[in-house]
Amino acid sequence: MAEPAYVSIAGDYARQIHTGALPPGTQLPSLAEVAERQGVSQIVVRQAVKLLLSQGLVRTVERRGTFVADRPDLVRLAPERQLETPETTFANESDREIRVDRDSERLSATDDLAALLGISPGKPIIHVVTRASEDGRPISISDSYQPLNVRDTSDAAFLEETIADRLPSPAHAAWLGTTAGDLVKAVHQRFLSTEERVLMVCDVSYPRDRYGAFVFRMALKSDECR
Repeated sequence: MAEPAYVSIAGDYARQIHTGALPPGTQLPSLAEVAERQGVSQIVVRQAVKLLLSQGLVRTVERRGTFVADRPDLVRLAPERQLETPETTFANESDREIRVDRDSERLSATDDLAALLGISPGKPIIHVVTRASEDGRPISISDSYQPLNVRDTSDAAFLEETIADRLPSPAHAAWLGTTAGDLVKAVHQRFLSTEERVLMVCDVSYPRDRYGAFVFRMALKSDECR
């Protein structure tokens, strides 16, 4: 899926902000300057700035311009960003070496997982553990669960995310290297079909200081599903 120009421009600025290349308080170039540099219209640049604003990465000051915000947040309102792999997402945030490893297994749904997925307890499901590191430093770990008849989330119409500071599971704490009692940024995701059927649930943990905390729901596509 080709990435829209405004998403690409916003992703480039997001990466520079997250890596510190654009520190807090830095003023971004004017709309006209960015448009000329990128070879796009100012309408496209405005969309990119709007996306950065929705992500909490920048702030605007009337009659002055757009400035890098004091604290980056994890707010992924653009449907295009939901279609990315972890490799692409983290590459958009960092210019360091990103490594992503996955382990998958088939297991029987526990009562809790069956309730989350809307299936009968004991039914076989797929469990995938995804671990990400940046220059060797663990930055993310997730557990995703889906029924055997769900290939991926390409048929999802909605994504619900609940993001909060919580105590990690033992496996997540071990990967992130947290000490006893330390909180992490915990994300619980539900991918839903147009009929509100749960296709996948996922629990992700990040270091607590990496993002802010939000709860939101979005449509992944206007006419089709993710």
